[in-house]
Amino acid sequence: MIWSDSLDIAIALDEAHPDFNPSVVNFVDLRQMVIDLEGFDGDENKSGEKILEAIQMHWIEERE
Repeated sequence: MIWSDSLDIAIALDEAHPDFNPSVVNFVDLRQMVIDLEGFDGDENKSGEKILEAIQMHWIEERE
């Protein structure tokens, strides 16, 4: 996965953190959670607020 795979990342985050509320995560923590995912191969320095927001929104939608 790379940063642009926001839906795949959100699904992986939901599986890795089933008890975590994605609506309260800050972007610093979210960025690290994504980097720590098994299978994430994106450049750590290529994340931005828009990408992180898209991941968070997909993750929230996964919970609904």
